[in-house]
Amino acid sequence: MGMDRQIEKKKWPPRKIALVSGGVLIGFMFLGLLLSSFDVSSLNVNGERLTISTVSRGPFQEFIPVVGNVLPINTVYLDATEGGRVEEIYLEAGSVVKKGDSILKLGNTSLLLDIMWREAELFQQSNNLRNTRLLMEQNRLSLKREMIEVENQLKQQKRLYERYVELDKKNLIAKQEFETVKDQYDYLVARRDLAEETQKNDIEFRQAQIDALDESLKRMQGNLHIAKQKLDNLTVRATESGLLTALNAEIGQSKSPGERLGQIDNLEGFKVRAAIDEYYITRIEVGKTGEFEQTGKSYQLTIKKVYPEVREGRFEVDLMFAEEIPAGITRGQTFHIRLDLGGISEALLLPRGGFYQTTGGNWIFVLDKSGKTAVKRSIKIGRQNPQVYEVLEGLEPGEQVVTSSYETFGDNQKLNIK
Repeated sequence: MGMDRQIEKKKWPPRKIALVSGGVLIGFMFLGLLLSSFDVSSLNVNGERLTISTVSRGPFQEFIPVVGNVLPINTVYLDATEGGRVEEIYLEAGSVVKKGDSILKLGNTSLLLDIMWREAELFQQSNNLRNTRLLMEQNRLSLKREMIEVENQLKQQKRLYERYVELDKKNLIAKQEFETVKDQYDYLVARRDLAEETQKNDIEFRQAQIDALDESLKRMQGNLHIAKQKLDNLTVRATESGLLTALNAEIGQSKSPGERLGQIDNLEGFKVRAAIDEYYITRIEVGKTGEFEQTGKSYQLTIKKVYPEVREGRFEVDLMFAEEIPAGITRGQTFHIRLDLGGISEALLLPRGGFYQTTGGNWIFVLDKSGKTAVKRSIKIGRQNPQVYEVLEGLEPGEQVVTSSYETFGDNQKLNIK
């Protein structure tokens, strides 16, 4: 009888293997989802507290807001040319003045004494010059009389000498007598020559004296004129017509030379001075424009001068009104100006919001199509103005983003909007 062979039962039938494999696969999927949930941190947020903005394409104009203060188109400062004590005040601050109007008067005793001394010195020098001229004239007349007398004697002696020369030739006169006449003639010739030289030298000497005294007199007159001008400068006058907006002087006060006494504002026009952050100093230049609104009307301004000196992180510019000036404008008035930094160009625009303080414009939460979830995404922002940012990378037109503050979002990568 033959032995029956026992058939081994299979431990893992195909059906069982399929069931186990399916279970393992589901387990891995569940584990993957679980791990994925740990990888992407999320935060539930109230949608009513969020500001949702839409990215769009449109015209972009880069401008910055600045505050401008109204100033007179020209301001003239009044300084004390000469020091002194305030004796009289003719006009008060707030007065309208015309060029040349007296504003105040200073007293200076030292200057008065100096003028008196100079006048006395000038008088003495003038007398010296007059006396020297008189002496010169008297001496000239004296020398002239002497010359006339010598010339007359020489003329007579010459005639006598010429007769003796003829007599001597014919041996009709003694030799000694001829020589006596000749010696007298030679003496008179020498005396005449000496008188001429003396007269010439004396005239040159006296003229040099007069020239020196005359030059000294002119210097004294000039110095006296300057001193009297200083005396006149003690009366401070308006150098321009306008409004005397400041006057720093009280009766009895002592003022030093160069000390600021006040200022006059030209009322014929105004300018606007604005302080701008030094970040923009390379982009601000003469000719840039700005605008502001006043009583519902827009006014245009143009930069006419840039002051490159930076103080406390800011530099200043002067702007002039392009056309119309607001009615009733006054010194010190403040305007909020939109200063244009460039022309209008097409760009992808993102409304400004509090998110920028947290992200620095490097990333933003972007909503999915359902609007129920927002995921963190890297972006790149370019130019900006007070309303919008220019988006360079990371967003597309029509996408919605969270632009309100991110302060409470922490480091979460996803927002679940409820």
